[in-house]
Amino acid sequence: MIVQFYVYPLNWLSDLFNDFYNIVLTFSFILGALSLFDVNGKKIVQQSPGWGYNLVLLISLVITLICGLFIAPPGHLPIDEGTAFDWIFKYLFNPLSGATYSLLAFYIASASFRAFRARSPEATVLLITAFLVMLFRVPLGEHLWHCLPFVGQFDISKFIEDWIMGGFNAAGQRAIMFGASVGLISVSLKILLGIERSYLGGD
Repeated sequence: MIVQFYVYPLNWLSDLFNDFYNIVLTFSFILGALSLFDVNGKKIVQQSPGWGYNLVLLISLVITLICGLFIAPPGHLPIDEGTAFDWIFKYLFNPLSGATYSLLAFYIASASFRAFRARSPEATVLLITAFLVMLFRVPLGEHLWHCLPFVGQFDISKFIEDWIMGGFNAAGQRAIMFGASVGLISVSLKILLGIERSYLGGD
């Protein structure tokens, strides 16, 4: 996949490997569901602490699969808008996702507080940048900015989008993705060569 970007005659490899990827991804979904039933089913049978949550997870998985594969009005696919699967996604999954992210905000605030206590130039830059992004990404912050004399005429949202989010933030994200990709390649090779053992593989 990397070589085909630099050697033009090998561009056909992209389509070939994408087909392989889709096949492997399909089987990985099946294996993931089977693993989910195996791990959570054992906890339910043994009535381990919190086994009720495991039961809710498996019931939700089964109901979602049935709605997404079989239940649909005539002339519609099971995943079309207005189907039972769409209702589950809009009114169950999306609110739960929003609640999860809102809870994560408290952990982010706690981590930011600990980082900003580090009395260093890097922590100061991080604090100022985080304050600007959080303040001026909401309508209240933009309104307050435009009320300021002289500097209020400057488009602060464009500055945040083009310079902070599109420049420094994008560069940091690309570096993180590059490091994660190298780690993914190394772990994949270790798994293929039998060096890395599965967490279910025993000793």
